[in-house]
Amino acid sequence: MNQEAKKLPDTRSYQRTRMQRERILQKLKERGCRITKQRLTLIDIILEHECSSCKEIFYQASKVDDGIGTATVYRMVNILEEIGAISRKNMYKVMYSEACPLEDACVVMLDDGTAYHLSAQKWNAVVQAGLKACGYLDSRKVASITVKPCGCDQAECG
Repeated sequence: MNQEAKKLPDTRSYQRTRMQRERILQKLKERGCRITKQRLTLIDIILEHECSSCKEIFYQASKVDDGIGTATVYRMVNILEEIGAISRKNMYKVMYSEACPLEDACVVMLDDGTAYHLSAQKWNAVVQAGLKACGYLDSRKVASITVKPCGCDQAECG
């Protein structure tokens, strides 16, 4: 394979990212948002990295500009979601304490179609028991869980 053929996917990816960036900027302008350096930085991070949470975006952003705060990241993610640029369906952050009263916090689907609707307390208990059984917890407790979508089709995973 020649050098030009090897560069082609990177070029396409770069062009797609650049087009996405331009569409996002246009939608922000239509909404009346100022295009600040911090907003540009956050857009670039979201487009270039596979961040699954606002905390991960903040971590990447703080490497570029230590003046970007967590509130700025959350506001920007909200704006991007409102204009349809991103979907939090692809950003999972599961964080429940043992005392959380939330019902139906997690749905576990089995391959036979069985669905288990777990409360936050039950979800926490299942995760704690699984991690303890595998020897990961010791005397510690789970603070948070981040789940990333696999990105492949079901046939490849199952």
